[in-house]
Amino acid sequence: MTITQTIDIPADRRITVPREVPTGPVILTFTPASSTDECPLCAKHRNPETGELRFNTETIIGMQEVDDMLAGKIPNTLKKFNSLEEMLEDLDSDD
Repeated sequence: MTITQTIDIPADRRITVPREVPTGPVILTFTPASSTDECPLCAKHRNPETGELRFNTETIIGMQEVDDMLAGKIPNTLKKFNSLEEMLEDLDSDD
């Protein structure tokens, strides 16, 4: 069963779960709503006066490269891991 509902989070951060949600263990996924297609991280780090990102040039280039990979514009060289341990092992290797 999947239930999707858009709600406004009040200042006290308390929300009411719809009665249709069964009791017992559930997985709740929160996705910030955005009026633009811009990612929430970029929106958070924009200078409100100039609209410029507050990241350095190297970071902005890296973010664009990942966006291009995910969009299929350039070959995807991103590694995928099945666990934190697998990722840490890869980081520790000399590859």
